[in-house]
Amino acid sequence: MPPKKTANQLSPEPSAPASGTRRGSSASLEKPPGPLSVTVAPEERDTIKVNNASVTDLKNACDDALKRYLSRPNLFKQIHLHTDVRLTLGWAGVLVAGATGLYGWKVDFEQSKPGVWAGFILYVILTTLQTLYAYFVEGDIIFVGRRKTFSKRIITERITISSRSIPMSSSSSQPSPANAPSYSLNLTYLQSTSGGKSLLAKNRAQGSKEYSAFFDEKGVMAQELFERWVGELVEGAMEGKGA
Repeated sequence: MPPKKTANQLSPEPSAPASGTRRGSSASLEKPPGPLSVTVAPEERDTIKVNNASVTDLKNACDDALKRYLSRPNLFKQIHLHTDVRLTLGWAGVLVAGATGLYGWKVDFEQSKPGVWAGFILYVILTTLQTLYAYFVEGDIIFVGRRKTFSKRIITERITISSRSIPMSSSSSQPSPANAPSYSLNLTYLQSTSGGKSLLAKNRAQGSKEYSAFFDEKGVMAQELFERWVGELVEGAMEGKGA
């Protein structure tokens, strides 16, 4: 009579692919969601219409749409540091000018000269600092966002986006699909942990596209197309794929 098999011999052992699937699913949870994974309902969009003959209006519309798109819940919280610095310097200059004028009006002219000169010099310094900050520090930056996610550890992400308009070539006076003003973006993406002490990733991406790809002949913006393009650029920067 053949020997009986034990219960351990009859029970199949778990296969290796199953455990590999579980590891893959847990790894996917560690990846922060990108903009394309957070959908936008059509009713959340308002119609955007601009003068498509004005490159400035086209750029401003794209800048505003980008800020709204990336600052949605579960994405990035916009940091207004550059705006706050410029406003602080601007308001400080206004207050100094007002206080100096009031002092010069209430005090005798000869007696108020030193104070007026001091106020004038301080006003010039504040105004100069505001101009230099806007030009050298803020530059073309239109969006700075930060996000914290938790998956086994706290991961902090920071994204900085600069934009500018690329004019059509001066060699041609008539715009065409191959020669039209374009919207250009430069992205810098940082991912860190331990309160910024440990850098996990630092990636860059850039891309440009003609304004005519996002606006029709009446100046109405195709927001879904624009958002998809921005989302692909951002996710490319998150994954280290420079565009």
